[in-house]
Amino acid sequence: MIKLENVNQSYGHKDILKNINITIPENKITAIIGPNGAGKTTLFNVISRLVPIKSGVIEIDDVNVLTNKEDLSKTIAVLKQSNNFNLKLTSEELIAFGRYPHTKGRLSKACKEKIEEVIKYLKLDSIRHQYIDTLSGGQLQRVMLAMILVQDTKYILLDEPLNNLDMKYAVEMMLLLQKLVEELGKTIIVVMHDINIAATFCDYVIAIKDGRVQFEGNMDDLMHVEVLNEIYDHQFCIREVDGKKFCVYHNILDAQIKNSKEGIL
Repeated sequence: MIKLENVNQSYGHKDILKNINITIPENKITAIIGPNGAGKTTLFNVISRLVPIKSGVIEIDDVNVLTNKEDLSKTIAVLKQSNNFNLKLTSEELIAFGRYPHTKGRLSKACKEKIEEVIKYLKLDSIRHQYIDTLSGGQLQRVMLAMILVQDTKYILLDEPLNNLDMKYAVEMMLLLQKLVEELGKTIIVVMHDINIAATFCDYVIAIKDGRVQFEGNMDDLMHVEVLNEIYDHQFCIREVDGKKFCVYHNILDAQIKNSKEGIL
């Protein structure tokens, strides 16, 4: 379990995160959502310890990671939104980088077995020798996820992993993340924009607005008009399909009534 207590973060004189108190549950997919500039990526960076905090406490499995000097890379694997690889690497070579926290570059027999296991698990054998600069966006995202998996951590943090993916690959990625939770017992934290994708695939949600926690809880509790309207300052319309709630980003009926009154229809 990951807990943040009274966490504050600022850049210069500008406060970015303000008194953050959250608890991220284990063995679930947790979405971090919110408007642009709300502090989602900063919260992600704080949880993953990519940036220091101004004040507060961060605990992972009841250990204060601010005072404990143990290597967090064996507990948390992080995949940032932008990853630029200038080296000429094959998929397998990139995946092997995930073992660095365990071997510092010298692959053991156990490492090679882990790499082989993950390649088979993610069905990457056909592109294992292909150079990464020749991969499609969906293929590259799976290879980078494989690099994270061979790191063999309990927690996986992904910063907007669906960016630049079409709907097919985005759905495949989310189904894969669900599989990692269900079959491998991973705990996954994902920064994302699409509320309906989050509602479909995620279990828990943290909504950030103006650097504060606007909402924290189960996904179903988020999907209410008054909750989403408050987070995004926008009029939402919620519909239920097969027992799941989804956003209609514009209330068509209200628009038709308004346009009719104005003589547009």
